[in-house]
Amino acid sequence: MLLFLSMPLVSSAQGFILPKDKKFQKLKFELINNLIILPVEINGSKLRFVLDSGVSKPILFNLSDQDSVQINNVSEVTIKGLGDGEPMQALSSKGNAFKLGKAKNYNQDLYVVLDREINFSTSLGIPVHGILGYDLFRDFVVEINYSARSIKLHNPDSYEYVPHKKTQVLPLAVHARKAYITGMVLMRDDKNVPVKLLVDTGSSDALWLFNQPEKGLEIPELNYEDYLGRGLSGDIFGKRSKISGVKLGDYELKDTKVAFPYRESFGFLKDFGDRNGSIGGEILRRFNIVFDYSRGKVSLRKNGNFKAPFQYNLAGIELQHNGLRYIAESLANSNGVVIDDDSSFGNVQILLENKTRLSLVPEIVVSAIRAGSPAAEAGLREGDVILAVNGKRIYNYKLQEVLKMLNEKEGKRVRVLIERYNRDLLFTFVLKKVF
Repeated sequence: MLLFLSMPLVSSAQGFILPKDKKFQKLKFELINNLIILPVEINGSKLRFVLDSGVSKPILFNLSDQDSVQINNVSEVTIKGLGDGEPMQALSSKGNAFKLGKAKNYNQDLYVVLDREINFSTSLGIPVHGILGYDLFRDFVVEINYSARSIKLHNPDSYEYVPHKKTQVLPLAVHARKAYITGMVLMRDDKNVPVKLLVDTGSSDALWLFNQPEKGLEIPELNYEDYLGRGLSGDIFGKRSKISGVKLGDYELKDTKVAFPYRESFGFLKDFGDRNGSIGGEILRRFNIVFDYSRGKVSLRKNGNFKAPFQYNLAGIELQHNGLRYIAESLANSNGVVIDDDSSFGNVQILLENKTRLSLVPEIVVSAIRAGSPAAEAGLREGDVILAVNGKRIYNYKLQEVLKMLNEKEGKRVRVLIERYNRDLLFTFVLKKVF
């Protein structure tokens, strides 16, 4: 990792702007585990950031030994995010040049976290260097087309609303650099409870609710304890369950996946105020959305994902990349060294005597396993190296594709070949409905 520190760039620009002759900037994004991954250039370095509407300032992390980034005007700070860990030391930096296509900000503040434990790349399967949110939503009307996997950053002064009978425009409340939407949750006991939800594009989950029995928000009787994700300050755990549905305007999503995070994961918040939870990517991706912070509006139009069933971890396994490993394969004939850069973690192939190919491929391991799940009952353990699923060698697939193989459908028998202490072991289990 090379991190160059310097004085701030001299510029009078404030916030993100577009060239005068450009009404919007269109960008393609990658959608991985319901998260939007955008190409971002910082002081000339090309990086990948998660679009996270729940973050107030960009945060740079996961700088590898190959990354070289200049940051400007640095001081030390302490920051705290979601998770059960302690606050962490970070660098605060001012006067940085951010570019997303033609959208530019020459005076952007950011935080830099140097803790290598803060690394979302291992669970997403591609290098990701940080999170970016409020500053983009503040300066543009942000149109997200989840169907086409594209985003448009509109100049608010020239953006015009075009009425459409299939589009609903709802109020969006913006407080303290965060946006909130109101809706209704339909609990399993037939109670309809009005809720105020943080809009969180940086969450891959569907819906988080706080356990607030006094407000009608109580954990359903059918639930299980689970790992909910990783925040800046550590792991987040809670209870997973299902409710009858959630309503946003006239749109109703039925049999909705829900999680109730434990209170300790929000230790930095003394009071939730009138907030009841958050809405994340697994619900948001069912719409094409226009966020207009300046006017306090959000436009929703359902897309082809709207009726897709909510995804549960039927196997009970969490996976992550864990460095690289060599594999050997027999070949007919070829020679030389091939370097295949697929913008993932890389794949170096060495051919020996035209007979054997040694390939350096990502190693995928079990990072967590749910107690009582089919995988746990079959005997799989945390730390097992996944070699094959249903006879398919997993090094030919991306991380999210492997997870899909393991959670395809209820009743499917899954065969998993793993390596444990230099021994290959085969496990089989049947995927069971969680609720």
